[in-house]
Amino acid sequence: MDGMDGSVPGPAPTRSRDRDRRHRARRTGIVLAAVLMVLALAAGGLAAQLYQGALRSNAGELSFRNRLRIPPLLDPAADSSGRKVYDLTAANGTAAFFPGTSTATWGVNGPYLGPTLRARSGEKVRVNVTNRLDEPTTLHWHGMHLPAAMDGGPHQPIAPGATWSPEWTTAQPAATLWYHAHPAGRTREQVYRGLAGLFLIDDPASARAGLPHRYGVDDIPLIVQDKTFTGDRQLDTGRTRFSPIGPLGDEILVNGTRDPYLPVTTRLVRLRLLNASAARTYDFGFTDDRPFFAVASDAGLLPAPYELRRLRLAPSERAEIVVAVPPGDEVVLRSHPTGLGGGSLPARFAGADDSFDILRLVAAPRLTGPAALPRHLPAPPAVTAPANAPRRVFTFNHASRINGRAYDPRRTDFSVAPGATEVWELRNGSDNPHVFHVHGVSFTVLRFDGSRPPPPQAGLKDSVLLPSGTTAVIAVRFGTHIDSRRPYMFHCHLLAHEDHGMMGQYTVADRPTG
Repeated sequence: MDGMDGSVPGPAPTRSRDRDRRHRARRTGIVLAAVLMVLALAAGGLAAQLYQGALRSNAGELSFRNRLRIPPLLDPAADSSGRKVYDLTAANGTAAFFPGTSTATWGVNGPYLGPTLRARSGEKVRVNVTNRLDEPTTLHWHGMHLPAAMDGGPHQPIAPGATWSPEWTTAQPAATLWYHAHPAGRTREQVYRGLAGLFLIDDPASARAGLPHRYGVDDIPLIVQDKTFTGDRQLDTGRTRFSPIGPLGDEILVNGTRDPYLPVTTRLVRLRLLNASAARTYDFGFTDDRPFFAVASDAGLLPAPYELRRLRLAPSERAEIVVAVPPGDEVVLRSHPTGLGGGSLPARFAGADDSFDILRLVAAPRLTGPAALPRHLPAPPAVTAPANAPRRVFTFNHASRINGRAYDPRRTDFSVAPGATEVWELRNGSDNPHVFHVHGVSFTVLRFDGSRPPPPQAGLKDSVLLPSGTTAVIAVRFGTHIDSRRPYMFHCHLLAHEDHGMMGQYTVADRPTG
């Protein structure tokens, strides 16, 4: 009979094998879970390490040992037609950012950055730009109202050894403008290496405004840039630290000066701030939280001095501020965390939590000049749009697209009527900030996330910061230089985004399209 000899019944081995398989599967599951947990912990630890390592600051670390360099004013010649003629040459150079070390750089009429050009509103100017580099470049007159053929965008490349000579009439109010390289796909690298400088416009009303006005004495240009240097103190043009907006440096240069101080000899000092960084936004204020006064934005004076303690500037934005430094006093201009939105992780990797000391102001024991600002300023009129003004919407949901399309030099996105005013709605639906800039025009910000902008942002502008998830509505007035073949550009002024295709183009034509 079955089982009489003591053998195990037939089904038992099958049950044993099933039990063994379940044990092995359970052990395998436990091992896999342990491995996944270790990997998760390791990944979490790496993520935490990267998150912490993305924080940058030099606050409290500088000695402010180097006197601030003031870019020289370039004296123009006058030709037979009465034009002011400026000669600029882009070339390689070396700069001493660190003691005893030479850093390879590019510059205009010098080793790094360029001279300041200055003209009065209504003057005819000509600029002879010679390229002594080993690759094509351009010089774009950022914020200038001029014909598209003279704009210096990617459509006006200057070949190595060649000279380009644009000319125009400076038909706009007093403003702090600038110039910089703008070749297609190479803007970030060329600006980062040093191809930039200031272009100041004066007019009779601003000259009578009662503001500090002596260049280099009480009227001080501040070209602020962040840099990363390699171990041998060369410019590192490729490091991004996982940044979604482009390279963010851990060193600050002001007018090409590292670790700078400014001697102050007057009761009031006017600082013309330019954010010439490739990607970093700054939130300027003083370390003792003293008040200062904003007197101008990108494209002209404000209606009155506005008291502030913080002023945020994105790449390409400018502002003029006036601050009082009492006799014998010292104070540091600092960039505080900027609060760019988009959540803690993308904000951290966009530099929103960083802080930097920019410049120490050192006042003399005895100061000269007035101690009070005028109550009103001769601001140019704001751009106002009629009720039937054409409207356009621009969306930014990708680091290389506007309205879902990347830049194509063969495509004109639309044309506008000469002298027209349009209303543009700028929607940033991405996790990253963007900075919208339009060539050839000034505009007024009408609404920001449904509210009127604060006074310092309500003046004439040509660039506007769009933090993550925000919407701005602007009124744009176009020029009258008709040219259906040569376009103006509009683009994100985070230079890596621009280089990757976040750019479009429009023309001014008799028959508007698009």
